[in-house]
Amino acid sequence: MASEEKIASAISTEEREYIASQWKLVWRRFLKHRLAVAATLIVLLFYLIAIFAEFLAIHEPLIQQATRNFVPPQRVHFLDGLRPSRPYVYGLIRDRDPDTLQPLYTADKSKKFSITVFARGHEYKLFGLFGTNIHLLGLDTDEDPIPLYLLGSDRLGRDVFSRLMYGTRISMSIGLVGVGLSLFLGVLLGGISGYRGGLTDLGIQRFIEFIRSIPTIPLWLGLAAAVPRDWTQLQMWFAITIIISLLGWTTLAREVRGRFLALRTEDFVVAARLYGSSELRVIFRHMIPSFTSHIIATTTLAVPAIIIAETSLSFLGLGLRPPAISWGTLLSEAQNLNAIAKASWVMIPAPFVIVAILGFNFMGDGLRDAADPYSVVK
Repeated sequence: MASEEKIASAISTEEREYIASQWKLVWRRFLKHRLAVAATLIVLLFYLIAIFAEFLAIHEPLIQQATRNFVPPQRVHFLDGLRPSRPYVYGLIRDRDPDTLQPLYTADKSKKFSITVFARGHEYKLFGLFGTNIHLLGLDTDEDPIPLYLLGSDRLGRDVFSRLMYGTRISMSIGLVGVGLSLFLGVLLGGISGYRGGLTDLGIQRFIEFIRSIPTIPLWLGLAAAVPRDWTQLQMWFAITIIISLLGWTTLAREVRGRFLALRTEDFVVAARLYGSSELRVIFRHMIPSFTSHIIATTTLAVPAIIIAETSLSFLGLGLRPPAISWGTLLSEAQNLNAIAKASWVMIPAPFVIVAILGFNFMGDGLRDAADPYSVVK
């Protein structure tokens, strides 16, 4: 009896595979890629940080504290003697090295501050709409600024942890918006090139070859240097996003062109043209949905390149500039060995960049394998 139930269950599972839609098959295959699923959760965590940056920040990211410069990352204590207790940190005693005159900080064990959740701090607007002063973490003290520096402070006394939260928002949003613009240009121009062929195809392909023949980094540097230095942070954000997007659409355009050359003689495309559908309707309504999963996988793999481009330009001082906060501008604090030797924690944004890039790459690999009907999933 049990064997019959197993056979019936196996038959029903096989039947479900046959009648399942393409998206369901892609989703099931993706869930079998455990590394890709874990990477997706990490990427989602980064975007949650970007959305709730003000809520997660402990200090105001632009406020400078001259008496708190180069504070090392504080140790969080979970034991009071041998007994478990609420997480707490000690106060800070500032001194100065008599030889190098560098600030030195020691723990003031006479002051113990408990770390609280949903603490009150500086005012901000959640989602830019709702005014509040509630933060995820804070200290049970009225001291201002509160002596809590989980990742230390920089040369101007700004909290590295809070700035890292804000920097995640800009760097991750540039990757998302940049790949969106690249996706639009790549699908549109690649689709027109493959659909129409002839002189149109020839012209678009020669234009793509011209762009790809130009060295990427010098072109980025030239375009970024042409941006006026008196522009606002928002204008600089849009400018850098457009600059990076204009150079990132060519690969996708060629892939879309190749698929369109194979699809334009298919029966459903010919039927749509005979019905009188416009070119853009045939492209976006009939042809692109046939390989949407492949486009999603390709664009997911393109996000890391855009994040690296923004980080590199901002690190070199040619992308976003202070007071804008991104991973690149944060890493620009560590441009010389002297700064790294004095405060090695200013390099903390680098692991964030690495983890985000690896997360997108593993997620893209999983989507690509799941979208490929001929790949073998063990």
